[in-house]
Amino acid sequence: MGFVRLLRTPDDRFTDLPDFPFEPKYVELDDPHGGVIRVGYVEAGPADGRPVLLLHGEPSWSFLYRKMLPVLATAGLRAIAPDLVGFGRSDKPGDQVDHTYARHVEWMRGFAFDALDLRDVTLVGQDWGGLIGLRLVAENPSRFSRVVAANTGLPTGDIDMPAVWHSFREAVEKAQVLDVARFVQSGCRSTLTEPERAAYDAPFPNEMYKAGPRAMPSLVPYRPDDPASEANRAAWKTLTELDIPFLVAFSDGDPITGGMAPILQRSMRGAQGVEHPVLGGAGHFLQEDAGAELAEHVVRFIRG
Repeated sequence: MGFVRLLRTPDDRFTDLPDFPFEPKYVELDDPHGGVIRVGYVEAGPADGRPVLLLHGEPSWSFLYRKMLPVLATAGLRAIAPDLVGFGRSDKPGDQVDHTYARHVEWMRGFAFDALDLRDVTLVGQDWGGLIGLRLVAENPSRFSRVVAANTGLPTGDIDMPAVWHSFREAVEKAQVLDVARFVQSGCRSTLTEPERAAYDAPFPNEMYKAGPRAMPSLVPYRPDDPASEANRAAWKTLTELDIPFLVAFSDGDPITGGMAPILQRSMRGAQGVEHPVLGGAGHFLQEDAGAELAEHVVRFIRG
């Protein structure tokens, strides 16, 4: 059963992106449910550098990493920022039912390992980038050498999400027009310029293209019997026992994920004895508010 509708954002939506000179690249994945899906990505740094996989979250795209890519590249790392399926330049399944947590994990697995065959990977995951990325680490540990969790978590539904997250989920569900740039701005301490706001809106010419951003909040396992809860519990168990070095790099101003920082530091074996930075004056999207600083922490962590 392929996709009823698979949409592709026209290229001309992505002209004149501020501070984002990176050449778009693409891979095609065979979707296990039938059909081929195109994933867009950008990369910076030497092709033989150690790979850093930068996974974004809801409702952003790889544009979010524009302040980090040059810092990582200058350090000799191969920084790779894909767009989740349904976001950025990647293809967009047009029906919300096409989006499940398991499929998003599988799409990024196919991108990183089937298409690019990445090894010795450092994961940097924020928001949904961590929800997906931490599953990838737990299920493919031999591919990863380090993990950086930045304003993210791995919810199982056994502990309730904060009230501010429930408000966000309801706002997305009820919005007749989903104002993507406004949601990104609401998660930043800094003020986005008009061209930056336009860049966050660029992937979505109209409401038809927004099934991904609309679906994501409801895919977070916020009840213990959620379809993804069991897989996430299994991933937690694996992650806590792995020896992979684990850096918790959260901002000081994220009401959505802030409570996860001490839990990750305490629970992950790889986080013991590591100095975990707190990025001051930054909100949920710390890549916007403190991107260069976060990238420098990633560089030091990899070199350490």
